[in-house]
Amino acid sequence: MNILIIGSGGREHTLSWKVKQSKSCDNLFITPGNAGTAKIGNNVNLDPNNFEEIKVFTIENNIGLVIVGPEEPLVNGIVDYFNTDPDLKEIKIFGPSKVGAQLEGSKDFSKNFMFRNDIPCGKSKTFNTENIDEGYKFLESISAPYVLKADGLAAGKGVLILENLDEAKKELHEMLVNKKFGDASHSVLVEEFLDGIEVSVFFITDGKDYVLLPEAKDYKRIGEDDKGPNTGGMGAVSPVNFVDDKFIKKVKREIIDKTINGLRSENIEYKGFVFAGLMNVDGDPYVIEYNVRMGDPETQVVIPRLKNDLVDIILTCLDGKLSGASTLFLDKYCTTVILASDGYPNQYERGKKITNISDEDESIIFHAGTKLIDDNIISNGGRVLACTGFGSNLSEALNNSYKKANEIEWEDKYFRKDIGKDLM
Repeated sequence: MNILIIGSGGREHTLSWKVKQSKSCDNLFITPGNAGTAKIGNNVNLDPNNFEEIKVFTIENNIGLVIVGPEEPLVNGIVDYFNTDPDLKEIKIFGPSKVGAQLEGSKDFSKNFMFRNDIPCGKSKTFNTENIDEGYKFLESISAPYVLKADGLAAGKGVLILENLDEAKKELHEMLVNKKFGDASHSVLVEEFLDGIEVSVFFITDGKDYVLLPEAKDYKRIGEDDKGPNTGGMGAVSPVNFVDDKFIKKVKREIIDKTINGLRSENIEYKGFVFAGLMNVDGDPYVIEYNVRMGDPETQVVIPRLKNDLVDIILTCLDGKLSGASTLFLDKYCTTVILASDGYPNQYERGKKITNISDEDESIIFHAGTKLIDDNIISNGGRVLACTGFGSNLSEALNNSYKKANEIEWEDKYFRKDIGKDLM
């Protein structure tokens, strides 16, 4: 069948790389794509949030399956648009409904879903400009560090963790009154800090059953030793050595089963990826947040470890037949190191030429913020490339990632040099 993948980042390049290997894939299209996806399939310059434009393209190009990469079109209701349009009834689309996508689209909706369904998570309350004084009092009632989360989508940058109470109050004012994150911080979730080690768990569900994907740990801060502002993610590792069978059993029982039971009992249509950001607190899992798509850069270490045909799993999910399905993982470590534009996540320059990019037996380069101009690869974003390495152990995988990170020639490149070191 012909397949369309929506998105332009490292996640979508990785999904494209995996989908292209499927026996079910005839022609692959990516919109809008990047310089990496252009070498795998056909980039198409469409707006991921212009559903009418995407509808016309899918019909004209005999698309059989649409895979939605980023969260924004899901939150905006692209799956509902496809599933309710009679002209699109023959085209399958993979992702949750608009209501299901609120698990990521609204921190308040997500947290109340956890409360209703007895899913372990930190205590929290949501505030807006009308009750900001109550927000200040709530901050006074909990202990540092203080976690502030913009309710809406903020491109992975809407979370602040602050040690000082006065600074937390000031930032709450900045988010709510001065709209630090725009409309995303119309409301702000104030949450107690969970002290533990973070891990990302991924699964695919049809709303009744699920299959598990490999777990990962990502590194969100721009600076080494996890210092500096949050980014969309500067690297990732899979598998994670502190995630054992005992912990995974708790995750399945306390997180995944309760999540799916909640979706079912609340009649929320959901056929897609679930990304649960968890905190391992003394061996017990707590949900920090849900995402309704794969993470970036976690996708760049999770999907390469999946041995199954991804399209087969997706089609089985869309048919509501995941019961009895299973997944197999590559018995290797996989790591990725993000090459970012110098200055990211603040001011940075685009348009810089990048050379010496090549895959090897034990490494793959996934593109994110790149574009092609006259066959030259040009930087076109903050996070630009992901250097993914494989190895029989963590050290070997990291060596292969860093070998590529150092070889790539680009005057503006910046990367953390301590990815995975805390796990060694």
